[in-house]
Amino acid sequence: MMMSCGAGALARGLFFSLFLFLFALPAFAVAERGIVVRPSQIFLGPDPTSQKMSVLERGRELAIMERSREWVKVFASITPEQDITGWMPDKGIVTAATPNGDKILFGEAVDSESEASRAHGRKGAAEDAMRLYARMAEYFPQSPLAPEAFYRAADVRWQLERSSIMSRPSAKHVDPSEREEINTEFMKEVMKKYPHTKWADLAAFHLIDNKLCGSWDGTPKCPEREAELYEKYVNDHPDSPVAAEALYEAASRRGALIDIYQSNDEGKKSGDAKARAMALAEKITSKYPQTDWSARAARLIFYLQQGIPTYGSAVQ
Repeated sequence: MMMSCGAGALARGLFFSLFLFLFALPAFAVAERGIVVRPSQIFLGPDPTSQKMSVLERGRELAIMERSREWVKVFASITPEQDITGWMPDKGIVTAATPNGDKILFGEAVDSESEASRAHGRKGAAEDAMRLYARMAEYFPQSPLAPEAFYRAADVRWQLERSSIMSRPSAKHVDPSEREEINTEFMKEVMKKYPHTKWADLAAFHLIDNKLCGSWDGTPKCPEREAELYEKYVNDHPDSPVAAEALYEAASRRGALIDIYQSNDEGKKSGDAKARAMALAEKITSKYPQTDWSARAARLIFYLQQGIPTYGSAVQ
């Protein structure tokens, strides 16, 4: 998923922090809890003509303290630093007792994630999606959608933080340890909560990001290490939905090493790199024939067979 917003800093602390804060309050612990699925205006009293206090955004959690006809008095956090008590119309609130509540929250999250992917999508849509996915998994843990929602919450958060980190000058450093690391806590929680599932496999794939060089310096160090990372991933997660992609990433790096070794007058290593790149690419075409990665692997094989450089700006 590609997101138009680079609001990685805003994503920090949003994942589950609101629930942890509110649940610690005695009044909230005993009240009926709910999630808003649309922007909801908070009023001073149960009357649309009363003073407007603030707006609860999608995915925000609230505690229902009192009901008055078609209104509810709620306690909620507008932001991690600001909480509020007020009245709002009793609409657009999903609780654990709402019929199809899991599908409603998941659907709203998907819609927000789609909006975030648009070039001029709604501001804050990615954060909305992250909250909604997280709440869906929390409120409906037995739902068939819960594992995917839990992963997608972590995925959105990862992408927001990655976008922020990779926009900084340090992202271009060769050594990945010289840039800030993307927080791995939530991906590791996915792996722990849903082991041996495709969601755990996908979470593990994300972790490779922190180990990739920001740029290559023409030496074999980065492509060697990165190829090994991707090959190890496939060995550890052979049934992963992204196994073909990981194999291609490894093959393309082995292909780049052909030219790097040749420029260093290391003919034997160059030949070995070509053999390994070919083997990886052929594995993709045979095992994943109906994927885009198979077509890209076929292209790589063609280049390798004809001795066309795949790294650098060489033109023949």
